[in-house]
Order: sequence, then C-alpha cells, then structure tokens
Amino acid sequence: MSPDDPLLKILACPLDKGPLTLLEAEEALYNPRLRRRYPIVDGIPQLLPSSGEPVSEEEHRRLVRRTGAGRPNRRTRS
Repeated sequence: MSPDDPLLKILACPLDKGPLTLLEAEEALYNPRLRRRYPIVDGIPQLLPSSGEPVSEEEHRRLVRRTGAGRPNRRTRS
C-alpha cells in the first residue's frame, strides 16, 4: 500500500470509524485517537477490532512526530 492509494481515503478504523494514517515503513495503519495500530499483511489491511494492537505513550509520540498523525484533518471539519 502506498500513500497515494485511493483505498486510503475510504478506509476507517473499525472502532471509531475515523480516518487512519499509513505507516508505510511498518506496513500498518494507525489511529492516533485510540492509539491503535492495524497491520497490513500481503497488501491487505487487517481491520478487525481484534487485529488492532495498542500503542504505548512513547510509541504514540514517535508516530505523531514522524507522521503528523495527531493533527486535525481539515476535510472533516465543518
């Protein structure tokens, strides 16, 4: 999966239904709101609630710094 994959625009977290951030180097999708990481296996996102793994506070800070994942999404503002 790449950052310009159109599938990324429609994928959502199975728990809060919000957008996910691609962690390309880790082959995962990340929800910074719930601090959960979902693996991508053989190019297929594993988006079952049980597939998500919790991320530690330290790991969350690292991911937000690297990806800007915690910033508000302007598309969703009204």
